[in-house]
Amino acid sequence: MTTLISRKPYTDDELIKLYPPELQLQQVQILLRHGERSPVSARFQSAGLSPYWPYCNDAKRMVNIVKVNMRGKDWDELHWRRRLETFGEDDEPVIASNARKGPDGICDLGQLTDEGRDSTLALGKRLRHLYVDRLGFMPKVINDADLMYIRSTPIPRALESVQQAFSGLYPASSRAANFPAMTIITRTVADETLFPNDGACRRFGQLSRAFAERTAERWNETDEMNYLNKLISKWMPPHSRRVAVDSHPRLSGIMDTINATLGHGPLTRLPKEFYDPKALEIINRISTEEWFSGFKESEEYRTLGIGPLLGDIVSRMTANALKSGNDGMLEVGGEDGELGEGRGGEREIKLGLSGCHDTTLAAIMASLGTFEGENTRWPNFTSHIAFELFIRRGTSSSYTDPNLKDAVRSSTAAPKVNAQQKGLWDSLVSGIFGSPSNLTERPPARKMVGEMSVDEKAQLENYFVRLRYNDKVITVPGCKSKGMHFEGNESFCTLVAFKGIVDKFTPRHWKQACRENLEKPAFPQVENQLGADVKERVIVNNK
Repeated sequence: MTTLISRKPYTDDELIKLYPPELQLQQVQILLRHGERSPVSARFQSAGLSPYWPYCNDAKRMVNIVKVNMRGKDWDELHWRRRLETFGEDDEPVIASNARKGPDGICDLGQLTDEGRDSTLALGKRLRHLYVDRLGFMPKVINDADLMYIRSTPIPRALESVQQAFSGLYPASSRAANFPAMTIITRTVADETLFPNDGACRRFGQLSRAFAERTAERWNETDEMNYLNKLISKWMPPHSRRVAVDSHPRLSGIMDTINATLGHGPLTRLPKEFYDPKALEIINRISTEEWFSGFKESEEYRTLGIGPLLGDIVSRMTANALKSGNDGMLEVGGEDGELGEGRGGEREIKLGLSGCHDTTLAAIMASLGTFEGENTRWPNFTSHIAFELFIRRGTSSSYTDPNLKDAVRSSTAAPKVNAQQKGLWDSLVSGIFGSPSNLTERPPARKMVGEMSVDEKAQLENYFVRLRYNDKVITVPGCKSKGMHFEGNESFCTLVAFKGIVDKFTPRHWKQACRENLEKPAFPQVENQLGADVKERVIVNNK
């Protein structure tokens, strides 16, 4: 439930089975949960747990860029150390300190720790060993990072984790001496889809609260919850003595603190009762139901919670197959002030790295029907999912997008677009594709399978998608039927089959969907669960 124990590198025999010679790897997109962190709230000081964790030595080595000439373009690095200030007994300002480690290296709430930096760096090294050293898929040395789509949520621990992973994948010795600043894509919180965003999506907030309330009704007065209370209720705050799904702290918050302590050393440990194996199992079972059952049961929940992200992932795969230029290159390429092809001439994205969160990974697996069995554990720190796109050897893409060629992008390259010309660019795109309100012809990579032309759909036929979760292959149930996977191996979905599954819950306009159905019940009259096909069964009792 906490630190990821990585498996040993694949043996030669395992590698041949995992990457059969009939298939050629084309694109990899990796979503990684941030590394170990401090708790997001200070809890259980009554149990002797210090609110100040001494595991963030980056606080002694802070660096910012500062301008040194008001009229010029000169910049410099400002090195500084950060100390946390808090309230003393009489409200006087005092420096936060750990009793055994002093005032420096103290973590803020929810901060990536030294252990988290180590584990995400190690993940990057494992990715290099696989995709560079063993498979030769990525180059050993890069002149720039424009063959990679790198993105993070605006939460610092996710950004720092993806930076650490990149540093493991391409350490300084594997980057050219004149390596330019890499592009990292971020969004505002209001636009963020790298995690289920109940803050920005009003309808999804309604749904998530409803499923949380249902979980509380199911579990708060059970033998399992009574067992937890016998163990740890004495350390709960006076205003909320009973442990419950919706107690203060919530059961999932209790789990957050337990998991954070398990990821670090003895200076931050709770009493042994918190680590009772049966208690941990109960907490995991109830918390995963609260947070992720909606993705299993409700198509609307999937659509609003994770549909935009999975839709983007599949769109980049489809763009790779169609060679339409919509695989992310436009976003990362171009010189400063421009959008376009890579600064080294790159014309397609080979690898994506996205720094995200536990809720991202579990939501993806639950929505695809793979959050089952041993995968129902709450995702560990530095857990990751690799979406791998393959093409059958001996085949190639000959499709040329007629809308993009000669207009916005050629079939092989994206243009350079000056930021000052963005209005003209937007008008050109709108003129070709239409605005969201009057869109009649979507870019091919954004079309649903049913909307694609015969030629477009045929171009996807020799492509396959395979998922690995924490280096273990996972099979999507919806791809098990005949004709929906690579011959003899159900883990390789056809791209058409995988896209068809994701299309069912990819919103056409997410923000608009977030404002709809606000007066409707949260629970579907029919449970819509993904399996070998879309199974529907009536829910007799929501409890």
